Amino acid sequence: MDVDTFLTGLYVKVDDFCKTLPPAAPQPGQDSHLTKSETVTLLIFSQWGIFQSERDFYRYAERHLRAAFPDLPTRPQFNRQTRQVLTEVSAFTHHLAAELDACRCAYEAMDTMGCRTRNVKRRGHGWLPGITNIGYCNRLGWYEGFNVLTSVTPTGVITGFGIAPASTKEQQFAETFLAARSVTHPRLPEIGLSAVGPYLADNGFCGQKRQQRWHEDYGAQVITPPKRTTSRHPWPKWLRRWLASKRQIVETVHEKLLYTFRLDRDRPKELQGFRVRLAATACLHNFCIWTNEQLGHKPLAFAQLLEW
Repeated sequence: MDVDTFLTGLYVKVDDFCKTLPPAAPQPGQDSHLTKSETVTLLIFSQWGIFQSERDFYRYAERHLRAAFPDLPTRPQFNRQTRQVLTEVSAFTHHLAAELDACRCAYEAMDTMGCRTRNVKRRGHGWLPGITNIGYCNRLGWYEGFNVLTSVTPTGVITGFGIAPASTKEQQFAETFLAARSVTHPRLPEIGLSAVGPYLADNGFCGQKRQQRWHEDYGAQVITPPKRTTSRHPWPKWLRRWLASKRQIVETVHEKLLYTFRLDRDRPKELQGFRVRLAATACLHNFCIWTNEQLGHKPLAFAQLLEW
């Protein structure tokens, strides 16, 4: 598929969805040069990994997309407009997940990944003091940034995600994530709805009493292997391997978000900026799966989707 065809399909899908939303409250300042649909479309499209940064994407847009978007504003104006569409982008992500039958899945896989915001060895407070901190993950080692939790279906569709400081423990993170999903918090539109079936997770989320409380308070069943060193009834090796094979999909999705798109290269300066970029990346991921389904391709075959 060529870029123009993909971008046209994305805009039509976004515009049809935005027409179903209630009118947004007026924002202070000058009127936006772009419509809501155009802003969301460009924001989602800009997350492809071929663009090294926001600046690189804007240079591409000025050279190649000016005919399709004649009211393209300056880059600072465009950045300000994108910060205001978090709710719309998150809602569109969940809309795509619903069209991909996420609510009918037997289970969802849940896991966390580290996202850097700056070099951990740099001095000073950086751009997000008090919001990010230093944590550890297997992929990065010690890093400074955010801990990102995602929940995905067996086919790789993202149903919800959230962020926390890098040092946040997985059990505490899951506690907040599942609680927010059970009440649909308006300030956390990216969280999504509770899974119909159980959540499959690694032993970073284990704890029999905690899991029992999650089930009683939030209606969420979390299945994890018990720790072999402390459990009285450790799982056999074949059962651990079976669960790991079912959970592999969430690690594949993380790889797509980080490298196929450009989440690993983002160095945000504001919390809202990172939330919007993460939402746009998850939305692009779901839209690519939806497009592959329309074309009869494998859901996660993103490398062969576009011909740049």
